[in-house]
Amino acid sequence: MNIWADNLFKEKNISVKPHEPPAELETSGPFRLSRHPMYLGMVLVLLGAAVLLGSLVTFIFPIAFVIAMNLMFIPLEEKNAEEIFGEKYLGYKRKVRRWV
Repeated sequence: MNIWADNLFKEKNISVKPHEPPAELETSGPFRLSRHPMYLGMVLVLLGAAVLLGSLVTFIFPIAFVIAMNLMFIPLEEKNAEEIFGEKYLGYKRKVRRWV
């Protein structure tokens, strides 16, 4: 994780572990553009690596990452957020897209 993101999460006491319930609903900074900016950043890194490596096979990794996140981690995180923050999270969810 880069220093900027690390400071943001530490400063706001936000857990980066998907199985831990969120302590606070963060809607500023990169969370204004994406509900899951860390996953979005990872997809961009994987896409960049695929482009640099110049092989079609390497594009499997960002696609697999998006599929895995959408099936395994994001539903759990969003369910937890809905249970903890209720309507506040549902309103945020209506305004901000999952990825971009």
